[in-house]
Amino acid sequence: MEQVKALPEDESPREACGVFGIFAPGRNVAPIVVDGLHALQHRGQESAGMAVSDGDAMVVMKDMGLVSQVFNDYKIAGLVGHLAIGHTRYSTAGSSSWHNAQPMYRNAGGTEFALGHNGNLTNVEELAASIGMLPGMATSDSDLMAELLNQELERGAPSAGGESQVLVEALERVLPRLQGAFSLVLADREYLIGVRDPNGFRPLCLGRLGDGWVLASETPALDIAGAHFVREVEPGELVVIGAGGCTSRRQWPPERVQPKLCIFEFVYLARPDSRLYGQELHAARVRMGELLAEQAPVAADMVVGVPDSGIPAAEGYSRRSRVPFGHGLVKNRYIGRTFIDPEPGKRAVGVRRKLNPLREAIAGKRLVVVDDSIVRGTTTRAIVSMLREAGASEVHLRISSPPYRWPCYFGLDTGTRAELIAADLEVGEVCDYVGADSLAYLSLDALKRATGVPGAGFCDACLTGEYPVPIPTRATTPHGARARDRGTPMPAPVSQ
Repeated sequence: MEQVKALPEDESPREACGVFGIFAPGRNVAPIVVDGLHALQHRGQESAGMAVSDGDAMVVMKDMGLVSQVFNDYKIAGLVGHLAIGHTRYSTAGSSSWHNAQPMYRNAGGTEFALGHNGNLTNVEELAASIGMLPGMATSDSDLMAELLNQELERGAPSAGGESQVLVEALERVLPRLQGAFSLVLADREYLIGVRDPNGFRPLCLGRLGDGWVLASETPALDIAGAHFVREVEPGELVVIGAGGCTSRRQWPPERVQPKLCIFEFVYLARPDSRLYGQELHAARVRMGELLAEQAPVAADMVVGVPDSGIPAAEGYSRRSRVPFGHGLVKNRYIGRTFIDPEPGKRAVGVRRKLNPLREAIAGKRLVVVDDSIVRGTTTRAIVSMLREAGASEVHLRISSPPYRWPCYFGLDTGTRAELIAADLEVGEVCDYVGADSLAYLSLDALKRATGVPGAGFCDACLTGEYPVPIPTRATTPHGARARDRGTPMPAPVSQ
């Protein structure tokens, strides 16, 4: 298959990966895994893969591309077994290449295992040095985790508990050494394992399918598999699933477990039909729009949401403000992923490939345009320009999250702080750059209230700069000069 360099199609924060796992005795699970990965396609559109076990041997298939490009009926027919894990990837650590497609596979002393990872480790260099790896030998943090487990398995004595007990014991020695974000699914020939870091930065849930079990990044993947939701895997928890059922272990002391789910899962990243902290995200996003209307009302003729992520908040803004909701932008759903050119002018052309205005609907009208975030600013600028060219008399931007000012080190691709337009600019300056008549963001307090669980525990470092765990030392270098001079384009994004 041709290798495709996957880059962001717009400027919203990009998720790292989606993970899926299933143990279903007596069933051939590969088709279910493919369905689950389709439900998680939004979390990673660069590569896809799965590892399947029939109890005697494990087969791994992965490639670059979308789930539908990697798996067809012929390939699925060759994947036979009742136990499997699957993965969709968007690279935030490690290059975009076949080698970094997941699951990662190892065979150490007769113990076969596969690993799928969602998140980012923050102590990769330290871990690599601890096992004698030279800089650059580990192609990604997921590859490094697989190698750490591989070495532990090679040096560990066989356990009386069998192959899976050996893998669990190796995990118990490796997990305390990891820092950062990691929601994992692992499988050996007999058991399915799920792990969530002690902060729970990235989601992971558990479902029941007959006498089997399913693990997934988001609840819609359980739905499409025919499983019913049981609960979220808790921060700091390791679950082991096999013929004897599902057991739970706690891998970190209680004082180390501090829930810090990424708040952007609520804003943008997870599907609107997903449930996190017991809340359906569509309803939370509508509440964000309602609170935004209370905070930043404006005289207007129509509220427009930027497809697709801005639409629930736009509905909420309209409901609370009593300004009619309408569709002003149409999204081309068949364009696929769009290469972001280093030149801002060419990136604006990419926006026009994805979105087109409904001229008769917006001509002569004062618009409230609602979106989930502004990261670099060039996409928003292109949208405002497009709406004005289509005849909008005023364009008032309303953003259903606070200004995005700090880079993420826990599984999102946002680029450097120099690329974040709000890092050094006041709201009025951002408004001038994007060409809007006014601009307002939702406050952090209101955002947390909109989730429905304001005290549940969130990571909001991208909004506040307050990182809940240590970040790489080189990332703490002072930003220094302003991201740009007023009136000049922002720097082009650096692909991860």
